[in-house]
Amino acid sequence: MGLRGEAAIVGIADWKPEREFSGRPAPMLEQWAELARLALADAGIAADEVDGLVTPMISESSGFVPATVAEYLGREVNLAEKVDLGGANAVGMVWRAASAIELGLCNVVLCAIPARPTPRDPRPNRPFDDRYIYGASSNSYGSPQAEFEIPYGHLAQNAGYSMIAQRYRSVYGYDERAMAKIAVDQRTNACAHPDAVFRDRPITADDVLASRMIADPLHLLEIVMPVAGGHALVVARADRTSSPTHRPVLVAGCGERLTVKSPANARDLLETPVGVASELAFSMARASRDEIDLACIYDCYTITALLTLEDAGFCKKGQGLDFVRDHDLTFAGDFPMNTHGGQLSYGQAGGAGGMSQVNEAVRQLRHEAGARQVPDCETAYVSGTGGVMSEQSALVLRGG
Repeated sequence: MGLRGEAAIVGIADWKPEREFSGRPAPMLEQWAELARLALADAGIAADEVDGLVTPMISESSGFVPATVAEYLGREVNLAEKVDLGGANAVGMVWRAASAIELGLCNVVLCAIPARPTPRDPRPNRPFDDRYIYGASSNSYGSPQAEFEIPYGHLAQNAGYSMIAQRYRSVYGYDERAMAKIAVDQRTNACAHPDAVFRDRPITADDVLASRMIADPLHLLEIVMPVAGGHALVVARADRTSSPTHRPVLVAGCGERLTVKSPANARDLLETPVGVASELAFSMARASRDEIDLACIYDCYTITALLTLEDAGFCKKGQGLDFVRDHDLTFAGDFPMNTHGGQLSYGQAGGAGGMSQVNEAVRQLRHEAGARQVPDCETAYVSGTGGVMSEQSALVLRGG
């Protein structure tokens, strides 16, 4: 049961991440359409072949989101899906699109996540809840988070991931320099990427540890760099009669797991859902961890990457720090990870951040990554993380 590798990622698009956006703010619908156009051009597929789409929330529609996007694109589709998994959206989009294709519902599915500034609402006296500034996501009346957590300051991601890191330190010990090495190796990768926001700005472990403490024990350089940007991809039947512009990347295995909304309700802060999701993906792809040539691991924080390495099965629980110390995580190393620099050093374009990992895996499997190309890259693992290690997804991809 599961995917049979009959669907492939055949086109991708990435907007260069920008710390200070220099362009014109545009509605998300317009951004969605432009990213879709670029991804279709990369795939060599005409717009009239599209018969499916998968989207996140968009600011112009509080409901009927897929229909709003399809209408704007002028497409009638057989699959219209909205995914609401935060940083796990991109991976979740891919396997949903691949599943619809293998079921025979669709032939070409567009997935896009725009994340550039949108025009400011000119209407006066629009109510604004300043709790959003601090990262509250469930602050409506009646929400358990609004009643039991937000009033006491437990909100946003920094606090949640700090709690997880502190718990890890208490149970397994904590080597700050090993944690810093994750950021350092990924910065090395970013220095080889022409579009990374931190290109040509290498760092050392001392730089990481000297950066400002944001939420003990997490330093500034262990936390994502927010940027404006966006990403898109096209999933299509792998046996399309027209020749693909690039080598297709087969969707061989997938998995997904959601546990809680808030880490305050987690059964165990160190037992993350990516373990179950990854086991499903590897089993479905009939792949072993030793086969993985590239790992594109969601890295909103260094602790996220560490726990994913453990729970995805690349090392045993509690041995992640040893794994990081013992392996070179750069594109030239023995365990290439986030060869674009990850969200720590390539940049995180809001909810689109996780798609940068998917698209980097596609480029590597196409053998089109330039100076950072991993030799003989044929199989990749990709993870997505939403919330505070609470909703996670995994893919195993293969070059076609």
